[in-house]
Amino acid sequence: MNTLHALTLAGLLMAAPLSATWAAGPNAAPARASSVLSGEVLEVQDVDAYTYLRLKTKDGETWAAVSKVALKKGAKVTLEDTMVMDNFESKSLKKTFKTIVFGTLVGGPNMMTGAQAKAVDLGPIQVAKASGANARTVAEVVAQAAALKDKPVKVSGKVVKFNGDIMGKNWLHLQDGSGSAAAKTNDILVTSAAQAKVGDVVTVTGVVRKDKDFGAGYSYQVLIEDATLTRP
Repeated sequence: MNTLHALTLAGLLMAAPLSATWAAGPNAAPARASSVLSGEVLEVQDVDAYTYLRLKTKDGETWAAVSKVALKKGAKVTLEDTMVMDNFESKSLKKTFKTIVFGTLVGGPNMMTGAQAKAVDLGPIQVAKASGANARTVAEVVAQAAALKDKPVKVSGKVVKFNGDIMGKNWLHLQDGSGSAAAKTNDILVTSAAQAKVGDVVTVTGVVRKDKDFGAGYSYQVLIEDATLTRP
């Protein structure tokens, strides 16, 4: 893994080219997968569409990066889907972080209002199956992954999660109401150069990949890769 860009929160989308905002320096070490990070905000630095946070955690201080958000010193925050990177260079800040954690900011007190951060209400998900050649539901792609491997598919669904510009790709999870959460057939990962936000209904056209290992602990049994996005 030569390049790592910030994992962003739902809705995390930006107007400027991200490659100009986030870039791992030539001496950056490979990213390491982590889990959840919680802490108190000691310092906030905003750049373009992102926010750097110096956090006080149970294990000491660390820097983190999330989608741009209004936070003040003293805020209690939690990041999920975290990834740790050593010797990361922020070109916007003109600073190299010895260690930094990239992650998705989840619900915590909003220091601007004192209220709990409001999550996006996705409501009941029921998206009609895409039309045309290679159209599939989410459940069909997951269940037929072996037969569909390396073949194009077209899937419509609601974006339930979005992580922006990781390894030069945007990563989103789609659900359309098909499949079963218990059987893990109701959700499909999609990579794309296009942007979206949680709650968007989109149609993706891409190639099915099976048993894909991106390294750093990111391995997937099935996903749709390098997809284009359109909105109904």
